[in-house]
Amino acid sequence: MSQQELLKRVVDVLDAAGVPYMATGSIVSSLQGEPRSTHDIDLVVAITPAGAQALLKAFPPPDYYLDDLAVREAMRRRDMFNLLDITQGDKVDFWILKDEPFDQECFSRRYAEQLPDLELFVSRPEDTILQKLRWANLSGGSEKQFVDALRVYEVQFQRLDLEYIGQWAKRLDVQGEWLRLQQEAEPL
Repeated sequence: MSQQELLKRVVDVLDAAGVPYMATGSIVSSLQGEPRSTHDIDLVVAITPAGAQALLKAFPPPDYYLDDLAVREAMRRRDMFNLLDITQGDKVDFWILKDEPFDQECFSRRYAEQLPDLELFVSRPEDTILQKLRWANLSGGSEKQFVDALRVYEVQFQRLDLEYIGQWAKRLDVQGEWLRLQQEAEPL
């Protein structure tokens, strides 16, 4: 199963179970900025026990690895769990929606992006940029995360709410990364 097929299948299961989700990370920065390959799909989910059971049922061994205990622990800790496609090596990271203001704001702003054969709820470009800058900061300066943010900024520049980004950059303590991005950017 290709990464696109895995994403579609996961989204179909989440939709059928009534689990709100939002795609984020490199798969979304590739849609909004410069495409690049990635072996993982990042989804923020507001999952319920029934939604978790639907995922476990839809992705059984031996073709998939999805651990029931890891799912329950992630829900309890409001952390993350993984689904691995054993045959293709692709991975879905399910991030449990947290009660933090930025996470709640991003989730409330998600929108539907129409892809071939799939309607996918994704983070807004401003939130993709901020999240990438946040990950770059937390990882000690990941250049890959920074470049993803930079490319989204360059491609989406005409449509961005720069005031929104500036306010959240301050609150998230990524002002240095935000300033660097603006200085290096060559908007299209």
